[in-house]
This record gives sequence, structure tokens and C-alpha cells, in this order.
Amino acid sequence: MPIIAQHRSEADWVSRFADEVIAAAERRALGRPIVVASGLSPSGPIHLGNLREVMTPHLVAEEIRRRGLECVHILSWDDYDRFRKVPAGVDPSWSTHIGKPLTSVPPPPGSRYASWADHYKAPMLGALAQLGVEFQGVSQTEQYTSGAYRTQILLAMHERNRIRQVLQRYRTTVTAGARTESPSDAAFRTDPGTGEDDRGSGPTDESDGLAAAGYFPYKPYCSACERDLTTVTAYDDETTAIAYTCMCGHAETAKLSEHSCGKLVWKVDWPMRWAYEGVLFEPSGVDHQSPGSSYVVGTQLVRDVFGAEPPIGPMYAFVGSAGMAKMSSSKGEVPTPADALEIMEPQVLRWLYARRRPQQSFTITFDHEIHRLYDEWDAVGRKVADGTATGATAAAYDRAIGTAAGRLPATPHPLPYRALASVVDMSAGDPEQILRILGDLDPDSALGALDEVRPRLDRAQTWVETQMPADQRTRVRDEPDVQLIASLTKAESESLRLLLDGLDDHWSLDGLTTLVYAVPKVQAGLPPDAPPTAELKTLQRAFFALLYKLLVGRDTGPRLPTLLLAVGRARVRTLLGRCP
Repeated sequence: MPIIAQHRSEADWVSRFADEVIAAAERRALGRPIVVASGLSPSGPIHLGNLREVMTPHLVAEEIRRRGLECVHILSWDDYDRFRKVPAGVDPSWSTHIGKPLTSVPPPPGSRYASWADHYKAPMLGALAQLGVEFQGVSQTEQYTSGAYRTQILLAMHERNRIRQVLQRYRTTVTAGARTESPSDAAFRTDPGTGEDDRGSGPTDESDGLAAAGYFPYKPYCSACERDLTTVTAYDDETTAIAYTCMCGHAETAKLSEHSCGKLVWKVDWPMRWAYEGVLFEPSGVDHQSPGSSYVVGTQLVRDVFGAEPPIGPMYAFVGSAGMAKMSSSKGEVPTPADALEIMEPQVLRWLYARRRPQQSFTITFDHEIHRLYDEWDAVGRKVADGTATGATAAAYDRAIGTAAGRLPATPHPLPYRALASVVDMSAGDPEQILRILGDLDPDSALGALDEVRPRLDRAQTWVETQMPADQRTRVRDEPDVQLIASLTKAESESLRLLLDGLDDHWSLDGLTTLVYAVPKVQAGLPPDAPPTAELKTLQRAFFALLYKLLVGRDTGPRLPTLLLAVGRARVRTLLGRCP
């Protein structure tokens, strides 16, 4: 039986939302698959904050599927949003495309994709595939240009006065109608130097629907210049004739019943889609939940205008990042799921989102904290295996390692991430040396090939190559430090002899761990298994510092047992064996 089925609890937020969604489906007597939804705008790098928009409904959908019910996760690509600003680093000539749909804007220079939208969708699609996220992708460009929403658009225009009344009721001091961002969007998209919003695009502002002729929730894209720099000047409900002018000088009258080059403004578009797709669950960022925001207004419009019930819409909180090396900024100024998956396995990234309730913020780190993260992940795995994990912990772990369709591909022999990173660092990535050292880590379970520790090894290697600061890389000495060895005290020389004498009998990760901690104890006249004291810890630190100086020329370095295995017995003796 799956772990989740055995361990539902009050702390298990996914199960609670699944209960609510299933109950809502039963009340509405849908007679069709349950629908959950996400929306992403490929206006720029789709970052780790945006991933919460997808992972929250994904996890709920998976719980529903595990219960034997059919559930569809719709992922709307807001690729019909306008291109509104040329991001830093892109040719300024792209400003001629401001106001066009993202799918009509050329990709950034050097891209192999057909459009700006496709360029930024591609990495996210690859990341979602690795993460095991099953979804039904919907291009809003295709939906609008195909006329799929024509009935809903005509209804919105017919009910435009009612829509305006709702908007005015909820209007606050916040800029009217702007599609608000969650703190995660703001954190990832604001230039810390200028404070400017660096998004390349965004949905049409609600204020664009206001004109001298009245309020119109539909915004045409100009048929001459393709931009949305248009103003509706007249609309006839009976004939559906819509007239507009564009800042480019073009003017046109067309039948909205046939027109397929424009879109509803955001606060009307979102509830329209809820009704059209029958969405029962869709989360949104913090600002969407404030008075007058998109979700609040949408819950009113979906009932009053489109005759449907709003979805269950929990708020999700900030997801930040820390410690990402500058060298990664060439891929975009914000870390993306694709960036994270270069240094961590999909299961670990899934776990970060599964274990936190949506309202809880958290940070994804790219620096040495990833070692601690992996230690925690491996510890949870051991607790789940031996049955000591709590219900919520076990459920989050189970959701991380797989979906209703089965488990994600995993590393067959998952050695500690910090050990793999240290070995890669000390071996300079040489495969033969890596295999030798890893084989010594656990002689009772020797590796036959590096594939047994992949993909975790590959992630650790990428972390060393892209995130580990150059001044922290380990370089083992080529020759003994003769001057330092000559200056050793009698006690220091004795400590090195004790270590060298015990190498052969302790040549494994656990054995060397025991040995390096035991040497100062033996020197102090204590048994090797004596409990640590403050005085012993001082002696051990001094001994460790001496070994680091002799092996790598610094006071600190990677864990000594791993370092000794990496250096190898013969070389350790060479670097330490000239002691008097």
C-alpha cells in the first residue's frame, strides 16, 4: 500500500485540499474529470517562485488520481500576453515589438526557437518533464486566435456595464486593474539596482478598457502593426461591430463575432477561463488575495457574468533563492527550475514544495547549504524505510519520489551528496579517480561503475563546477611541506605516526572517521571510544588543522575521512611520512 494511503493527517495539506476538491466536485455533480489549473506567462525566465504555481495543483491532482479519480491538470501558457519592455541585455531594437503578443515577438538573439514565448517555455517544459508533472498544456494564443472563447468574449462585452460595476466596487488605491504579482514574482523580477520591474511582458491593464466611449473588457491587437496600442471607440451589441483606433494611425471596424485578434483584459480573462474549463482548484500568489485583486474580483465576475462557481483558490507564499553563483546569470538573472535540476535530483526539488504548506515561504539554496539539504533528505528516506517517520513527513516523501503513475527514476546507490561533491572536487572530475575513491568509501558495497551513483553524482559534479567558489576548491599538495614537517613538535609527530600506523586497518569512510577522532584521544591516554569533552574537542581541532596544512596547505578543507580516501594511502604516506 502506498505510504500516503497509510499516513493522512491534519498536517498533510495535500490530502486536505484533495478532500475539498473532491467534495466540491460531488456537490456540483460534474459527471466529468476534475480540473485543476495553473497559469504561466513565458515573458522571461520562469523562475522557482513560478514553479509553486504548478507544483501546488500538481500535488493535489496526484492525490486525487491516487484515490482512483480522473483529474486533469490544465497549464495555461499566457503566451498571448503583450510584450511590454525590452529586458536588460537584449538588443534595444526589440522595442519595436512592445505591445505585440509574446508569440509574435522574435526570440532573444541567438535563440533556436521561433518566438519569445517558445524560448522561455522550452526550459520549463524540460524541467516539468524531469519532475514528472503531468499536465494538459493550453496556449492562450491558440485559444484566442482560433475563436475558442468567442461566445465568452461576446458575453463579456454584452455584460460590460455589470463588469465595470464590479470593478468599481472593488477598486482600491492600487493601480486599477493591473495584474498584481506575488512577492515571489516581485523578488525575482525587480532589478535590485534600479528598482525597476524587468519583466519583458505582461497582461493588459484593466485601465486599457476605459475609453471616452465607455468601458470595454476586450482589447484588440491592431491588424496593421500587431500591437495592442488600441482604443475601442464603439461597440454595437446587436451586430457585434467593434471599432478601434491604434496609435500607429490605423483604424478599423470589424465584427467581434468573427474577430480573433485580441483578448479579454486580465481580471475578466481569468474568471472566464475558470468557467470555460470548469476549474475546481487553482492557487495564486499573495497579492491575488488582497481586496480588489484578480482572484477576489474574479470570484464575483465568474458568478455574475459567466454563471459558474469560483475554484478553491489557496494563496501561496514566497519562494526565494540564495547562493547562486554569478556564472549562472547568463541563463537569466533569476534561478529557474532548470537551474535547480542541474544540481539536485527531481525528487529533492519536488520534496521542497511538497513538505511546505502553500502559505509557508521557503528558500532554495545553491551554495554549500545543498549538502545539508541532501543530508536531511537522506535522513528522511531512512526514517520512512524503517517506519519511524511521521505521517505528514512520510506522505511528503512519497509524493516527492513519484506520482500516481509510478516512481521517478532514482540513483541506485545514493551516496551522501557532500561526499560526492568532495570527491569530484579533489579528483578534478577524473572518472577513474572518482570510481576508486567512491569504491573505498564503503568497501563492503564497492561500486562496479559510476552509473550506480548517477544521476546524483552528475548533479554534485555540476554543483562543484558551477557553484563552488574557486577559492574553496581543494588542491592536494604535490610535495610534502618539508619546512612544516621539520618544525613539528614531538606530540604532533606522534599524532601523525598514530594516524599512519592505523591507515590500513581503517581504510574506509567509517574506519577513517573513527581513526581521525581517536588519535587525539589515544594521545591523551584515553580509549578510542572515549566520550568527547571540551578539552578533547580542542585537541581534535588542532590535529585536524595540522592534517589540512600538510595535505592541502590550508587550515580547513573537506571532511578529513573523505580527503584521505581521495588522496590515497600511498600519497598520504608521502605527504605525512617524512615526519621524524
